Amino acid sequence: MSGVVESRLAELGLSLPEVVPPLASYQPAVVSGRYVFTSGQLPMVDGKLPVTGKVGAEVTAEEAKELARTCALNALAAVKSVVGDLDRVARVVKVVGFVASAADFTGQPGVVNGASELLGEVLGDKGVHARSAVGVAVLPLDAPVEVEMQVELTEA
Repeated sequence: MSGVVESRLAELGLSLPEVVPPLASYQPAVVSGRYVFTSGQLPMVDGKLPVTGKVGAEVTAEEAKELARTCALNALAAVKSVVGDLDRVARVVKVVGFVASAADFTGQPGVVNGASELLGEVLGDKGVHARSAVGVAVLPLDAPVEVEMQVELTEA
């Protein structure tokens, strides 16, 4: 049975993907008290990266922004995997976006807006969060973007 959040996803033409299996020794998400911390989520679709490379070189900022949306959707799937119901999300507290950037690319905030905007569309005011957008030299599997988040839960 889907809740309010998953109904909103459906209204947006989206659905939660399967949780991306870990690439190394970690869990996709863990619960600590009333918080869920996700591991960094790559923009995997059906087990593959649709695009690889550096933003500002092989990947455009607009492509990367769409990939950041996919990362956020994967992060929501990771949250659901440990809490069972996204309606338990009281709010998204913090989002950190990593952008594999060409040396002269400075548009990291615009790229990570893809994740932030998706969370706002899906969760409304509960999706408003603090955020960091960081440019890095390279990400796992040559992914252009990676997103992690911290979510506060309602009382069980």
